[in-house]
Amino acid sequence: MDSEQVFKSVYETILSRDTRYDGQYYVGIVTTGIFCRPSCRSRTPKPENVKVFKSIEEAQEAGFRPCKRCRPENPSKHGPDAEIVETVNKMIQHKYPDNLTLAYMAKELNMSLYHLQRVFKRTTGTTPSKKLLQKRMETAEGLLLKEEMPIAEISALIGFRSVSHFSSAFKKTTGYTPVEYRMNNQSCIRREK
Repeated sequence: MDSEQVFKSVYETILSRDTRYDGQYYVGIVTTGIFCRPSCRSRTPKPENVKVFKSIEEAQEAGFRPCKRCRPENPSKHGPDAEIVETVNKMIQHKYPDNLTLAYMAKELNMSLYHLQRVFKRTTGTTPSKKLLQKRMETAEGLLLKEEMPIAEISALIGFRSVSHFSSAFKKTTGYTPVEYRMNNQSCIRREK
């Protein structure tokens, strides 16, 4: 492959924002003096304003500084978006029983809630709120199957302020009220024994 073909291939990865090439090479933008990951979500530069570097050091020696958006100097393979998603997922995993809101998560990550919502949805295909609801419903299903705990207790334990809100969300998610879910599944468990 000649150098022109290589450049076309590199430029195509910039256009598609393909993360597979992050860390393999870096893209310097002549007009701004910044270098990025190939997957950077900043405005796409014109081909004539792009220089390709094999390493961070090479880009810095050429006088380019790291992009503040994609942070190419950060060792994470998939960049800051993946780190944001991972942090939000950990928050949901550990704090789902709390009054966990999008505003709280955004404040913890020191970013706007709109940016958090956009990044999370673009990366995962869902929103932080839906991910939180999914975690709460999965936990509720387990508690309804295993224990004779009152539904009001389960509701409070997984982060709902009212039983009616929990019941409504549970029915919307599973197709059953918590009572129906428990009865249907307990009769299935008894038949299996």
